[in-house]
Order: sequence, then structure tokens, then C-alpha cells
Amino acid sequence: MSDLLEGIRVVESATLFNGDTLGTILGDLGADVIKVESPFQGDYLRWFLGQITPGNSPAHVQVNKNKRSVAIDLRTPEGLDVFWKLLDTADVFVDGNASDACAKLGIGYEHQRLRKPDIIYCQYSGFGSEGPYAAIPTHGQMMNALAGALLQPADAPMGGTASGGEGTAAGAVHAALHVSAALTYRHRTGEGCFIDVAGVDGVIAQSWIASTYALNDDRITDRSSLPGGAMGAKYAHYETKDGFGVLFCCIEPKFWANFCRAVERDDLIESHREGAVDFGDPTDDLGAEIQRIIGARDLADWMVLAAERDIPMGPSYRGLAEAVDDAHLRTRGVIHEQDHPTLGRFTYIGEAGKVAGQPYRVRYPAPALGEHTDEILKELGA
Repeated sequence: MSDLLEGIRVVESATLFNGDTLGTILGDLGADVIKVESPFQGDYLRWFLGQITPGNSPAHVQVNKNKRSVAIDLRTPEGLDVFWKLLDTADVFVDGNASDACAKLGIGYEHQRLRKPDIIYCQYSGFGSEGPYAAIPTHGQMMNALAGALLQPADAPMGGTASGGEGTAAGAVHAALHVSAALTYRHRTGEGCFIDVAGVDGVIAQSWIASTYALNDDRITDRSSLPGGAMGAKYAHYETKDGFGVLFCCIEPKFWANFCRAVERDDLIESHREGAVDFGDPTDDLGAEIQRIIGARDLADWMVLAAERDIPMGPSYRGLAEAVDDAHLRTRGVIHEQDHPTLGRFTYIGEAGKVAGQPYRVRYPAPALGEHTDEILKELGA
């Protein structure tokens, strides 16, 4: 985690992926995230999708890290009293519940802003809090399905509607962005706000390239620079001598020339067709020739050459298990290993951004239900 949101307190009410993911992104950014849970069950993600040890699914350990858990029965006056004392110390409230669950408990946005007008309230659900489907409970692929992202029309430009990533994660990134912007807005104006984020919207926004082309296909008048259904030889996958894949992307004239000169094949430079980009003719023999060249060296050698000679190509691994030992990914730190107090070594997915001088770490492992109740009540004087 970085320290960019240090001093910001987030109160989270969430079960499963949507709100959990938003909370952990804010926690990774340094916020003090307090997860309010029912003492009777809490977030059953602990017991869902496999177990490392009882109550510790891999999903829970990943998506509830950097949080503290307080168990409160919000159906009782005593529980509500604790909740309001906690909210008085908060900057942000994360509502990861479907529809009006918080409002029914008397802690929805309209209730909160009466007591704390500057609260930043972010409701993050699968289908959002407005629209005909707002009341429908959702699970992960329902968001991708509504976005038309589970089917891939082969004849659509730019590959149709691409997935945009897993729905709950796609929307969580945009929710965290809006929360961060709202904190700046409040600092400038003193006003809080209500933010409504839907996972389905995140899927569409994350796949903006494919989505934009799919929605504007009938308006394109010149298709000569589109790759079409089959990419050409200059934007294609090839296999290295040691059996790894690379994605080769030398579609601009300068990059194609850089590659040709680096492998001492100046005779191929003139094969680049006129225009800003040339994907290559998928029907000619150039692909076979590039495969012979790529297949003569190991992946590590190609990556050194690509960095030295300004060639756009990179590893194309057959899954993250193969990619995990890549030297570049190790340097980036998005794959982070750390000791867990009860599980031993655990491999986390960290931040997608690096802040200078603030290396990623997990401050709090994913908590047991109510693990920090006494600690937080003491802080509140309750």
C-alpha cells in the first residue's frame, strides 16, 4: 500500500466482490478502511471459493486486505449508536450492497447526510442504484453479460465488445477514482456527494476501444487502416527458440525498419506498405519469415534487443503462472509476496501504480469477522 490516502477513514458495508474490491483499493492507497459486518455471518466470502485455512479463501485474503473488521448488529439501538459514532470519524462510506439495503437499516445516504453533510457516499453494485435493474442482485459475470462482453463477434471491427476485465474489478477502479476526486472536491468546496457506480458501466468504460468501434461501425467511411478480422504478419504472435510466445507489433515504418536492421535483414524494410501503419498482408509469406527469425533466439535475448533497438515486442505468456517469474513484472511489484500471520506465504495482487519512496506492503491481512471490534470501540470511546 502507498500513503496517498493516509488520514482518510473509510467505513465499508459490503459482502462479496463489488464493495470489497473498492474498499481494498482505497486501503491499498493508504486509507484506514473499517469493514462493518453483521456479527451473525459477516462477509461470507471468507468461506466461499475455496479454503487455505478455515475462513480464509484466497479471494477473501486478497480483497479484504488492508482493512479492519468491526462486528455490529445494526438492527439494535446499541449497534446503531456505535455505527453513528464511527461515521462521525469517517470521510467516505462504501455501500457495496444491492438496492436500498442500507436505507432500510436507517443508514442510507439520506440518513447519513443529515448527520454528516460532507460525507462522501459511494454505492457500488453490479447494475447501479438507478435504472430498471437496480433492485436485481448480481454476481460477477452478470455485469459482463449485460455489457455484451461474454460474446465476441468475429466480424466486428477491433474485435467487437472486448471483455473490459472482470466486472466487479472493472467498476471498482472507477469507483475508487470517483471517491478520490470527491475528496478533492470536498477539500475545495466543503461539500460531500453521492456516487453511484455500476460494474456493468465499468466493463464498458474499460473496453472503450472495442466498444467505441462497435458502436460507431456504420459511421466509418475509410477502413484501410483497420486490421480487419485477421491481423497481418507485423502484428502477430510468434514462438521463440526456448518455446515462449512473443507478441510482435512493428506496424509503424520506423519500428519495422528498427527490427529489420537489428536482425540484419535490411532487405525486408521495403516490404512495408505505404501509410502510417501496416499490419502486413496476412496472405503473404512474411509471417513465416518472421517466425524463422524469432525462432532463432531465446525470449530473454529478444527482450534485451527490443529494449536496446526500440522494437515494440514483448512476452506473450500462456497465463499468469508462466508470467510470474518475468523479470519486468517482478520489478513492477504488482505481484507481491508477503508472510500472512496464520497462512504463511501468500501471493497478493498489489497496486497497479508505483509511488516513489512508498513500496507496496500489506498493513493489515484480511481480518477475521469482528477481529478489531474491541480495538475500534476503544478508539471511539464506546
